[in-house]
Amino acid sequence: MAPSTGDLQLTSPGAGKDSDELEDVRLLDSYEKHYIEHDETKRIQVRITGMTCAACSNSVETALRSVKGVTEASVALLQNKADVIFNPSLVKDGDIKNAIEDAGFEAEILPESGPADRGGGAAMVVGQFTIGGMTCAACVNSVEGILRRLNGVKRVVVALATSLGEVEYDPNVISKDDIVAAIEDAGFEGSFVQSNGQDQVMLGVGGVYSLGDAQVLEGMLSGTKGVRQFRFDPVLNELDVAYDPEVISSRSLVDGIQLGSNGKFRLHVRNPYARMASKDGSETSNMFRLFISSLVLSVPLFFIGVICPHIPFVYSLLLWRCGPFLMGDWLKWALVSVIQFVIGKRFYIAAGRALRNGSTNMDVLVALGTTASYVYSVCALLYGALTGFWSPTYFETSAMLITFVLLGKYLECLAKGKTSDAIKKLVELTPATALLVVKDKGGRTIEEREIDSLLVQPGDTLKVLPGTKIPADGIVTWGSSYVNESMVTGESTPVSKEVNASVIGGTINMHGALHIQATKVGSDTVLSQIISLVETAQMSKAPIQKFADYVASIFVPTVVILSLLTLLCWYIAGVLGAYPEKWLPENGNHFVFALMFSISVVVIACPCALGLATPTAVMVATGVGANNGVLIKGGDSLERAQKVKYVIFDKTGTLTQGKSTVTAARVFTGMDLGEFLTLVASAEASSEHPLGKAILQYARHFLFFDESSLASGTKNDAAVFKSGWLYDVSEFSALPGRGVVCFIDGKRILVGNRKLLEENGIDISTEVENFVVELEESAKTGILVAYDDVLTGVLGIADPLKREASVVIEGLRKMGVIPVMVTGDNWRTARAVAKEVGIEDVRAEVMPAGKADVVRSFQKDGSIVAMVGDGINDSPALAAADVGMAIGAGTDVAIEAANYVLMRDNLEDVITAIDLSKKTLFRIRLNYVFAMAYNVVAIPVAAGVFFPSLRIQLPPWLAGACMAMSSVSVVCSSLLLRRYTRPKLTTILEILVN
Repeated sequence: MAPSTGDLQLTSPGAGKDSDELEDVRLLDSYEKHYIEHDETKRIQVRITGMTCAACSNSVETALRSVKGVTEASVALLQNKADVIFNPSLVKDGDIKNAIEDAGFEAEILPESGPADRGGGAAMVVGQFTIGGMTCAACVNSVEGILRRLNGVKRVVVALATSLGEVEYDPNVISKDDIVAAIEDAGFEGSFVQSNGQDQVMLGVGGVYSLGDAQVLEGMLSGTKGVRQFRFDPVLNELDVAYDPEVISSRSLVDGIQLGSNGKFRLHVRNPYARMASKDGSETSNMFRLFISSLVLSVPLFFIGVICPHIPFVYSLLLWRCGPFLMGDWLKWALVSVIQFVIGKRFYIAAGRALRNGSTNMDVLVALGTTASYVYSVCALLYGALTGFWSPTYFETSAMLITFVLLGKYLECLAKGKTSDAIKKLVELTPATALLVVKDKGGRTIEEREIDSLLVQPGDTLKVLPGTKIPADGIVTWGSSYVNESMVTGESTPVSKEVNASVIGGTINMHGALHIQATKVGSDTVLSQIISLVETAQMSKAPIQKFADYVASIFVPTVVILSLLTLLCWYIAGVLGAYPEKWLPENGNHFVFALMFSISVVVIACPCALGLATPTAVMVATGVGANNGVLIKGGDSLERAQKVKYVIFDKTGTLTQGKSTVTAARVFTGMDLGEFLTLVASAEASSEHPLGKAILQYARHFLFFDESSLASGTKNDAAVFKSGWLYDVSEFSALPGRGVVCFIDGKRILVGNRKLLEENGIDISTEVENFVVELEESAKTGILVAYDDVLTGVLGIADPLKREASVVIEGLRKMGVIPVMVTGDNWRTARAVAKEVGIEDVRAEVMPAGKADVVRSFQKDGSIVAMVGDGINDSPALAAADVGMAIGAGTDVAIEAANYVLMRDNLEDVITAIDLSKKTLFRIRLNYVFAMAYNVVAIPVAAGVFFPSLRIQLPPWLAGACMAMSSVSVVCSSLLLRRYTRPKLTTILEILVN
């Protein structure tokens, strides 16, 4: 591999013409309006580090304008950038960079952008960044504050448990490199992971062994049409490419480079989640190495202080005077210096950046406590050499403190890694490769070749062998099999798949071979959306975490003050003779005695556990929920669900199966029943309502005795029903909450409820009314049909209840939750269904917008309201509810509006969601007990409050161990949530009110 001091920047092809940046940065708009570049000039942007005032920017501008060939230069102080236009035949990019550096500042040439890039705006980009070095909630607050102050940044969320930051920013104002630079300037490690941009791809590259190979790769990319921008990192062998998806696809790009290099370069798509997992592993490995190194150096200190005094020969060597000190003192000083300043360097670096940013964290406490012990010991040695009065040293205290803290951080890394297992398992569901079926223009198969599954494109035909995973969402075009979808939906029973059936990427094909046509790939797949939902939930902050953030912000200063008060109180009390001299250590003094208490107070108090209490529990809970088919969209939703007082259910498709069937049809005029059904079916053929489909299915079966139905849900259903037996319809109109109206042969036909007919002046006879009432009282929906302004007939439609509905309703009552049903159906049908499932509070004949009003009416007294629905008409209510729960089989709009997605289409998951929320909040509160108990109990002990009466003293090294174990205890407590099992149907009724 070629040596490198940083990223190798490969310029974009066609710079100055059609090139775009990965994220373009707009600088000096006013300048652009007044200056037009000529063909012989070139424009570049330069990032400048070190400018602090207007004088600095003026100095840089003067330096640039003095360079021969530079025609214009303008410096933006706030953005730390310069815009330079120059003649490339007279001056090079490097000359401009050198001119800025000669002026005393650091310079970096930014990727070039063409004139086309500067004209229009761009949508906000949501990017993910890894942030290394955060140790507690104070670090999180510091990073969030710094990023929020950046110009162009709209929203920032930083998660301590995952070491991730999500930033929403305007790429016209700030680039991802600026954000990474801001993170690093704050003293943390930052790197870009991914963004929601669809026209860029991160590739792993094999076969690049030298700078020459990199230049060959650059040449190939520069000559590839459609490539906008690229950057190659020779250290990680990663290639970041931005491309025009209308000109070239990611697969064509990879194939072109591999074929063009005759196989020398081997490219594969880097999964961003896999890259993050590898970084987590490297952090754990690094922490383990530091701990082992510290332990290896601390063991000799233990032997010198405890074992060697009992071995005369060795002890005599330690007492041998070498210069001003004993050999033992030299050894301890040398060993501890390595531990303190080499292994423990990370604590000083982290403490320095925290103080530089105006915050304090755990690293400040560790650095303060260990430095105090180390400095005192060094001073004691020097004082003894000068005066002959030898005080005891406490080198081992510093070494043991660092060793125990590193042990705690290593255990914490291990435990935190397990909290993100849910994401890792979901990512692993996607197969690494896919079998692409290549066909000719006639549709005949030419070849089958294996490709990276991340390079599958919509429309590709893929072959899925038995026992393998389906690479993408799609439609079966050939074959039949059973597919295990439990890893996505939580439903263990394999699902039969025939031609035209839909399949989900990541699920397992059990038996026969299938050919599927990919319909959704990349971030559009169901699995990717689930991963995104879980990840977003893990990134979010539950409201209860505000308490921890506030405490963390004042915690360290408070502890430092307590430590100083401890030092002063014990020292002054000793000087005044308030305690006997025999309490002092051998050859010790009052200052040393007070200092040990003070150091113990500093190191026992750690805000790390507070910062981990909530996010680790939320991470585990969202992962457990996903494994049980319950997707939680955020920590706030998770917290609110445990306080739910009312659960409002939609009827159709929620409490019922949503598969309506016509059970009765009666004509009240002289019209033939077949003619009547043909009229109604023609009117409903253009409707998307489930009742309309049920009528079509019934009419087809009645007229043709055809067993095929619309249950398959294929695209050709409408065409099947318009095959000649339906009448032509004009002026069709669907009226939400009422029905449909249209014209057939110039005569108006109305199909809907009473309200529709009454609004149009259609009389409803007593005979018809009695028949409709009879239907409604038996939990069926009566559909009235008027043709040519005459009430012609009635259809009775039944929608069976879900088998678990009544048990779930009773279970909610046992939990102290009040169930409510809201439906657009008529009152009699609504009451009949409610009576059957056991719901007392019913709201019927409610329009879609009215459902949201019903939700708000229950919220007036401050009650927490959950809404369970599946249709588009439920989305306003789902959005208005405190906790919206969308049935997974429902519409995309409903799922988008909800806080929870119940993937299994099973009402039992409503109880699972509430129960999981309660268990999680209990665990979070318990975590706070673990986090605070060490401090509340141990700080008085560390300060020596009980020493006068009980002679209890907490040595600093033991205080360090307690501090380390507090974080480990919290994370392990959260991990116990992984043992959660959802309440079983047979035990739901035994749930008691908490």
